Amino acid sequence: MSFVPGVLCGHFTDPRRPTGCTVVIAPDGAVGGVDVRGASPGTRETELLSPLNAVQQVHAVLLAGGSAFGLDAAGGVMRWLEERGIGIPVGPLKVPVVPAAILFDLLIGDAGIRPDAAAGYAACQAASDEPLAEGNVGAGAGAMVGKLFGIARAMKGGIGRAVVTVNGISVGAIVAVNAVGDIIDPATGRVVAGARSADGLAMAGTTRAFLRGELPTELWSGAATTLGIVVTDARLDKTAANKVAQMAHDGLARTISPVHSVTDGDTIFALATGASGQSGNLTVLGTLAAEVVALAVLRAVRAAVAISGPGLPDLPAARDFE
Repeated sequence: MSFVPGVLCGHFTDPRRPTGCTVVIAPDGAVGGVDVRGASPGTRETELLSPLNAVQQVHAVLLAGGSAFGLDAAGGVMRWLEERGIGIPVGPLKVPVVPAAILFDLLIGDAGIRPDAAAGYAACQAASDEPLAEGNVGAGAGAMVGKLFGIARAMKGGIGRAVVTVNGISVGAIVAVNAVGDIIDPATGRVVAGARSADGLAMAGTTRAFLRGELPTELWSGAATTLGIVVTDARLDKTAANKVAQMAHDGLARTISPVHSVTDGDTIFALATGASGQSGNLTVLGTLAAEVVALAVLRAVRAAVAISGPGLPDLPAARDFE
């Protein structure tokens, strides 16, 4: 099994500069939830995921680079779904429901190049049940981490995935890691990617730097953001899906420091396909969601590769320090 039964996953990576988008498609529909923790989010269709609102299923979730401009890519996902007759029946029509969230990657290359409707459509065209590529692809193509002391001391972020299956129920996560903070391996407490020392040769340790009184560089609001999609084949209602999304943020808290900041728009979606036919225990599902999110964060930065070149910052990757 490559991910979670009942969904398709795909990337579009723009060849002109490091940016792109990533889509998770639920062709038969899925119950959705969301939890937004960062203070600078860029989102679409998140309000309808509230248990108070009428829509009961979503058909895809999109993660994109390009800051707020990247929300345009969801239109391409809608077109792809509409062409296949996927959506909520409304009279003679079917209207696809596509929540989306974006991250800020406009400081890498030409900021005029960002995901659009064609990019969202291309991500759908590439979607399959095969293992999803990780690292410098899709929504993680232009991701960076450790930005608090300036881009010159930052490192390359990326996108990662993880899945576990327990007693016949699968829980997986896809996470695009563009955090303002450092990435920490909770098993060792070691910073594996993040802000580097002034000479660029070692990890600075952002929290330790704060404790020493070293102040961060001022950043624009919204210049970061980590995005995730948690998927399970358990049967959940909207209230339970929102709780899973909420608990999944614990995975970010274990692996990113600082997290949920005024500069980040950290957002996690939860999808439940029900394909397993089992309801599962909500506390267990939420715990597993946090675990796969943490694993996906670490995989994202460890799969990333360094970038450099004309118009690009020099960003080493975690693998360059191992």
